[in-house]
Amino acid sequence: MTRYPRDFRGYGPTPPDAAWPGGAKIAISLVLNYEEGGENNILHGDAGSEAFLSDIAGAQAWPGQRHWNMESLYDYGARAGFWRLHRLFTAQGIPVTVYGVATALARNPEQLAAMQDSGWEIASHGLKWIDHREMPETEEAAQIAEAFRLHEEVTGAPPSGWYTGRCSMNTLRLTAETGRLAWISDIYDDDLPYWLRIGGHDQLVIPYTLEANDMRFATAPGYITGEQFFTYLRDTFDVLYAEGAAGRAKMFSIGLHNRLIGRPGKIAGLMRFLDYAQGHEGVWFPRRIDIADHWRRVHPPAAPERPSQMSQTAFVARFGGIYEHSPWVAERTWGLELGPAHDSATGLANAMARAFRRATPEERLAVLRAHPDLAGKLALAKRLTAESTAEQASAALDALTDAERAEFQRLNAEYTARHGFPFIIAVRDNTKASILAGFRTRIANDSETELRTACSQVERIATLRLKDLLP
Repeated sequence: MTRYPRDFRGYGPTPPDAAWPGGAKIAISLVLNYEEGGENNILHGDAGSEAFLSDIAGAQAWPGQRHWNMESLYDYGARAGFWRLHRLFTAQGIPVTVYGVATALARNPEQLAAMQDSGWEIASHGLKWIDHREMPETEEAAQIAEAFRLHEEVTGAPPSGWYTGRCSMNTLRLTAETGRLAWISDIYDDDLPYWLRIGGHDQLVIPYTLEANDMRFATAPGYITGEQFFTYLRDTFDVLYAEGAAGRAKMFSIGLHNRLIGRPGKIAGLMRFLDYAQGHEGVWFPRRIDIADHWRRVHPPAAPERPSQMSQTAFVARFGGIYEHSPWVAERTWGLELGPAHDSATGLANAMARAFRRATPEERLAVLRAHPDLAGKLALAKRLTAESTAEQASAALDALTDAERAEFQRLNAEYTARHGFPFIIAVRDNTKASILAGFRTRIANDSETELRTACSQVERIATLRLKDLLP
């Protein structure tokens, strides 16, 4: 038994209606990363200088030294870029979420005061703006705890949201396990918020972005001009806005950095985009905490069945009857590599079909022979399984005339004598007339063809039964 944790299914083909306030067609979340003063620097006790996300192409860390050019680029973000962005957002009445590195906030009190005076949300961006990839789990947990402490000390309140960014394989779990956050964002896998069960509680995840993000001015392939940034934001907006107009409203995150988008030639693209977006009706500019509060109210966490997390006993008890009188199919399915993708009817049907297909010919034949005749003696004696009873009733096979019943019995006997197993068809896909037509046509087929057809019909019946139980 193995379990695969990645969730490729998500909301599947039918995501929920976001139902944004006021019937908004799109929610645009502007995020301002505040990292200036929290980056790698020997002044901060680090081994060397910063080398990430600046206008220095191919920058490398300077071990044991201060990198004056790198520092000054970060300083520009605090000294000039932030205030340019602050004037832009406050003039247009657009609230933002700040991803604030705790040590950076402590070193930038005037900028912090401006954020708070403007009603911006200040979420945590970790204790320091450093790479957590190789950090031991215990050390990262300690840094998270210290980030909470310092953030509250500096801002007056603990953070309600979290995004580390340069995270480790443990970051998302460790932040969720604190149980103190309304939302976390160290993930990029959807256009809508969703609930994740971690550490015994339901944690709201609000996915973030690395492509609608000004960091692409400092990475390759990336943006060179503000116009390129505007074009990408506009195109993203147009697609999501059209989806919202069709009843599938989504969220649009935009990532910003003071030292990057705060430059005059770059911010021009952002300004152009804000004018463009505000020229449309039904556009909501929330902070991430506003999104979280809305989602918690409109889409509270549910507790759906998760077959991939069931014990073998519970799994077989629940799904042992999906293949008629053949619980071994469920037993072998449980032993496959299951994950979130198999917690839906379609996903679990695929896994069960795999277990059925890899069985021996004799085992598959036994499954076919476990199926009852249509409108046969077992049905008359009311000895069918509950599933078969409902299925046959769906095509009115429990209400046949005497002549119809006699024809079914004759065809059953002739088909079984010819092929060695009962005639099997997904009754719920058919009517009484189409079942009889299929009976008359298939009875003349060679047995190898019928064996393949019957097996595919068994799998179809299993899928329909699972759809009665799972999303």
